[in-house]
Amino acid sequence: MSEITSTNNEILGRGIAFPLQLQNGTLGMNAYESQVAQSIRLILSTGKGERVMRPDFGAGLESLAFEPNNMVTAILIQQQVKEALLRYEPRIEVLGVTVNQNDETSITASQKGELFIEINYRIKMTDSIENMVYPFYIERGVST
Repeated sequence: MSEITSTNNEILGRGIAFPLQLQNGTLGMNAYESQVAQSIRLILSTGKGERVMRPDFGAGLESLAFEPNNMVTAILIQQQVKEALLRYEPRIEVLGVTVNQNDETSITASQKGELFIEINYRIKMTDSIENMVYPFYIERGVST
């Protein structure tokens, strides 16, 4: 049984953490489920045409950076995220993607145009359910 788990973890991957960071004087590393989460963040933060050898890679959310903060934009973001994850992250099954706006009554000037992309997914090899909240800023044109 432990051999199967080890094999599954190896398929999930290990590597250098992104963004680059130092941990105890060496490059930071991540592995397994955190590697998958990092991959999802990279897909969402990469713009179409940004990678020279893979110009179609990424979710392309930057094309929506200055769109109005309304339901149509939220649906477009939701669709682009689902399609990108389906295409570029075969280790997961996307269970759901929702886009939420800040509550209008509690918005400050710095939060205007802030959306939260909630992604629920299942890692196929371990059958574990994970979720992630990815912030996306429409008005300021910045995604992190």
